[in-house]
Amino acid sequence: MVAGRRERALQSVSLTTLMPELPEVETTRRGIEPHVTGATVREVIVRRGDLRQAVSASLGGIAGMKLTGVRRRAKYLLLGIADGSTVLIHLGMSGSLRVVAPGADWKKHDHLGITLNQRRQLRFHDPRRFGLVLHLTEEEPFLHPLLRDLGPEPLAADFTARHLKSACARRSIAIKLVIMDNLVVVGVGNIYASEALFRAGIRPLSVARRLSLPRLAKLVAAIRAVLAEAIASGGTTLRDFLQSDGAPGYFKQRLNVYDRKGEPCHVCGTPIRHAVLGQRATYWCPQCQR
Repeated sequence: MVAGRRERALQSVSLTTLMPELPEVETTRRGIEPHVTGATVREVIVRRGDLRQAVSASLGGIAGMKLTGVRRRAKYLLLGIADGSTVLIHLGMSGSLRVVAPGADWKKHDHLGITLNQRRQLRFHDPRRFGLVLHLTEEEPFLHPLLRDLGPEPLAADFTARHLKSACARRSIAIKLVIMDNLVVVGVGNIYASEALFRAGIRPLSVARRLSLPRLAKLVAAIRAVLAEAIASGGTTLRDFLQSDGAPGYFKQRLNVYDRKGEPCHVCGTPIRHAVLGQRATYWCPQCQR
């Protein structure tokens, strides 16, 4: 009876989103961490390996080894293996990880499962197959080509106004494009860039090199605040994002501009404007953002 309840509980541990951004990936990390850290890999099942890059042929070699933890770098998850190797996972545009009972039915787009002891399986689901599951055998995964050139984490101490000012120097592109550049700062996706610019009172189309250090300091603070709040509330619910306890994230209810074209600004009542910038939908308040 207890085992049955446990299996049903494991099947409810689901973390998915339409397009995961940094808060969703961090929420995923926190959700799976207690279920996988310290667990021993019993089996690796690859049902379909042709993702954005082919699933590493060496992945099956982690069977019998212990998982030492789960880290995040930008929107990548890194599962530590006891032999010093790493399983690098990227959720792509539609991917998700969930912890299920090993006997749970496989969904159509469940491509890979890592079966653990204590009746758990970490399952990778990705309808569009833009995600990645790679086995990195080098001891320092952050030197891998996918990770080595990334900018600072937005919540880390090295993401400062002076760093952003240096990145903006001599650049005549829109500031929104700068803060969405992973070589400048990682993980500031479209939703959170729009919201941070609103809080900082900066129009997304403002020319980057013309922004003063004090204004960029406000933007850095706004990026930190928006991302921290989104992580605390479990990410942004676009369609079916679920926290590890099955409850939806609620940050979407606090959005000031994103996806609110023509609706009144929560602060001044001016209709929210919309444009396409860098092939991405962009929203701002023409009154509050200068």
